[in-house]
Amino acid sequence: MSQQSSPQIAGGFLNPAKAHLAAGSAIGAFMVATPSAALVQVLARSGIDALILDMEHGAIDLATLHAMIAATQGTGTAPLVRVPANEPWLVKPVLDAGAMGINFPLVGSAEEARRTTAAVRYPPAGVRGYAPSFAAARWGVSREEYWRIADREILNIITIETPEAIAALDEILAVPGIDVAAIASFDLSLCLGHPGEFDHPEMRRLVGEAEAKIRRAGIVMAGVALSAEAARAKQAAGYRVLLKGFDVAMLEAAARAAAAF
Repeated sequence: MSQQSSPQIAGGFLNPAKAHLAAGSAIGAFMVATPSAALVQVLARSGIDALILDMEHGAIDLATLHAMIAATQGTGTAPLVRVPANEPWLVKPVLDAGAMGINFPLVGSAEEARRTTAAVRYPPAGVRGYAPSFAAARWGVSREEYWRIADREILNIITIETPEAIAALDEILAVPGIDVAAIASFDLSLCLGHPGEFDHPEMRRLVGEAEAKIRRAGIVMAGVALSAEAARAKQAAGYRVLLKGFDVAMLEAAARAAAAF
């Protein structure tokens, strides 16, 4: 295929995760904190829709990130990246390495939401700087084509992690350019002083409030679902991005199971 042609997929999107969501489908994702292109090669061939490469909590530097993003090429898995903070200078090199979406942590106000939408778009819509780097090669298009389509293709995923963010959620979700809102239940439980107590009454109330606001805004909702039963329940509640596993936990569980026989 010529680099000058655009390999489009279902729904007219080049980004497979965005194509699935635009078609009304749910997608599954794994979180990857291990700095390993080899591991990404294996996970991307599992049939999972997206990998979220975790620079917030993982030991992943930019050079390794570039190799991890490249390792998804030739698969239907979208490379998404969770950045350490909501800062445009952190987002630029990640997008230039070929990421198809950015997951922003700790978005707690409309102003912070506006910073995310600006960081993932070129002027005049945003503040992303142009550089003829590696993104076009990963996407399989010319540099000129990448520049033309990037604003529409890149997923902007914000994470809601605090009671204050849920209180401000209507204003946050009114900001144009947000594709997905993720409810970080464990972080929320920490903020409430009830770590891991997802059935605590205050947790249930706040998560329900967040879900209602996200549904009302018409934004795609994301959350953790670590079993088939949890995934069915989340989808019934309106979730369309399901975080189905964490690489370290999955490796540890498989290793323990193998060591036990």
